[in-house]
Amino acid sequence: MGILDESCRFRGGAKYVLDDELAKIVDVSMALEMPLLLKGEPGTGKTMLAHAIAESLAMPLIVLNVKSSMKLLDALYQYDTLTRLNDSRFGDSKRDVSNIEEYIRMGKIGQAFVAETRTVLLIDEIDKADADFQDDMLDVLDQMQFDIIEIDKTVCARHRPVIIITSNAKKDLSDPFLGRCNFHHIAFPDPEMMRMILAVHFPDLPERLARASLAAFYRLREFRGVEKKPATRELINWVRALRCDPDFDVSSLDGGELPYLGVLFKKSLDMNLALQQAGRVRK
Repeated sequence: MGILDESCRFRGGAKYVLDDELAKIVDVSMALEMPLLLKGEPGTGKTMLAHAIAESLAMPLIVLNVKSSMKLLDALYQYDTLTRLNDSRFGDSKRDVSNIEEYIRMGKIGQAFVAETRTVLLIDEIDKADADFQDDMLDVLDQMQFDIIEIDKTVCARHRPVIIITSNAKKDLSDPFLGRCNFHHIAFPDPEMMRMILAVHFPDLPERLARASLAAFYRLREFRGVEKKPATRELINWVRALRCDPDFDVSSLDGGELPYLGVLFKKSLDMNLALQQAGRVRK
């Protein structure tokens, strides 16, 4: 552990806008060699932060997408017994059937451990996993090693990865888990920050369209009963759709019209609620 030199400090990516506090917690987490746990609603840029760190520091990115049914062993390694069985039956493989190690395939955490260079390891949506998975995973990440039982071998990390863990806060994480991570809550961008994000993606965006689309977007997010509010990704795609339409007139947004709602809302119920409430707003 130690203070990071200037070349290892995170300053954002080409398409990622961040505030000073977030940049500092990334730097501190790397200096302390601790996982950084990011919480926030979908669309706040948690996953994209890992991509931006990898881009900024020129490190490979390895992504572990956590599933509810996932076992920790799946993230460490898999023993491909089916391929070994087929090789032993048909005998047309160049692999040595008697050497089990040839049938060991590294999972995402295993790949980060054996990588030739330091990597960014993104563990996405950890709240989908059960508490045992979470705590056992952090044991492995603390020790930077795990055992492959089938070949009685210990895999030790060549380089400690930069570990980013995301949670959509759908389920509480255990106290031991929280205690072993640095934590940062990414709030949904306010209009000023969102304008900066749009400027990164659309450098030539007319100011009138930016103001009108942002006003409509935040108004839509306030609609009652909507399950999945439109997030940053939807806003960017919506602005892209508006700009691609040669018949679009920005004054229609000022008048309450909301074209291409299907770009912003991905669920039929949310779409219907938005249409109903947008109609009342126009009246």
